[in-house]
Amino acid sequence: MGNSSGHNDTLSIPPGKGPHKVGCTDLMVGYTIHGTFLRLYYPCQASENPHLPDWVPCREYFNGLADFMKMNRALSERIFNYLFGSCKIPAAWNASFKPDGKYPVIIFSHGLGAFRTLYSAICVELASQGFIVAAVEHRDESASATFYFREHTETGTKKHPSCDIAKPVSDNLEEVWMYYRPLKPDENEFPLRNKQVKHRAEECIRALDILFDINSGKSVENVLQCDFDLSTMENSMDLCRIAIMGHSFGGATVIECLCKDVKFKCGVALDTWMLPLDEEIFPGVKEPIFFINSEKFQWIGNIIRMKKLDSAIFPRKMITIKGSVHQSFPDFTFLTGNWIGRLMKLKGEIDPHIALDLSNKATLAFLQRHLNMDRDFNQWDPLIDGKDDNLIPGTNITIPQSSI
Repeated sequence: MGNSSGHNDTLSIPPGKGPHKVGCTDLMVGYTIHGTFLRLYYPCQASENPHLPDWVPCREYFNGLADFMKMNRALSERIFNYLFGSCKIPAAWNASFKPDGKYPVIIFSHGLGAFRTLYSAICVELASQGFIVAAVEHRDESASATFYFREHTETGTKKHPSCDIAKPVSDNLEEVWMYYRPLKPDENEFPLRNKQVKHRAEECIRALDILFDINSGKSVENVLQCDFDLSTMENSMDLCRIAIMGHSFGGATVIECLCKDVKFKCGVALDTWMLPLDEEIFPGVKEPIFFINSEKFQWIGNIIRMKKLDSAIFPRKMITIKGSVHQSFPDFTFLTGNWIGRLMKLKGEIDPHIALDLSNKATLAFLQRHLNMDRDFNQWDPLIDGKDDNLIPGTNITIPQSSI
């Protein structure tokens, strides 16, 4: 990792545009598979020459991406390391937290085959605008790769940790890697995905519970060696203003979370994949939802399921970004040149900076409205209704009247 001779000298993840510098750290609470693992983004104090973490923390994640994309591991690791090995996240690793009143909180859920670092452009922007963002790494076998620890018992055979930034505090713990679980031949997809989305929602709720503990001053033990002092975040979060956000499978996780925990006051669902959800939960979703869709990913059946969440009482908004693709939301879209990006459907016809800027501004306006925040994000209120040359109000999908 950290291939400084990679091709990626000009392509980079955009930094946050807000007034705050952004720091990040990793937090693992509970070392087993049942623990919680997340990347935390937060407003930080400015420092000279901050250390920027690698975008992909270690080679096992490249292997996981290869498995997910059905590519040869050895070949793809070389390709991925060449393309992405030198990429950094534009946030200061373990930087000192910046106290400044109480920050609202966002829990972020990644998509199928992703992991905690792949949406850093979104998370960094939100943190720069004054949010504390916890990007969960899911352990439901939907991430391309993740890890936990087990107690090491045999002497002389302990494996060295793969990730320099993810070494355990305890000497008697060793890594266990978990990779994406593909569908088996002839397997019905819904039971697996529904079980996973429920698991994911529980992980998001546990992550929020940990933030509650940190905010209240309880001692929270990080399994990972870490220079960041969690106690500096005591009494720094506005826990009346909490949102849930996610992409694709993470969008389905947003809806599952809104049904399960009233502490989430609203949800932003990016290009949501609706299949994992049991429609029986829909009447229980009583919080505002904002669907932000790409132009190329959606289809009739998926949009019809979104429309089943429509309500005359509870706010529902939907916009579509013209020229965007499903991968216009993760960081890949910024880190590939045009021909590779188009070939692998990581880039759409719209400039990825314009696409994500529209998504982020619309998100901030929606969050201000439904978290009752006193900020200036309402300057972007027209975007919530799709009022921009690059937006479509609602959807670009024509739904047959018979389906409605």
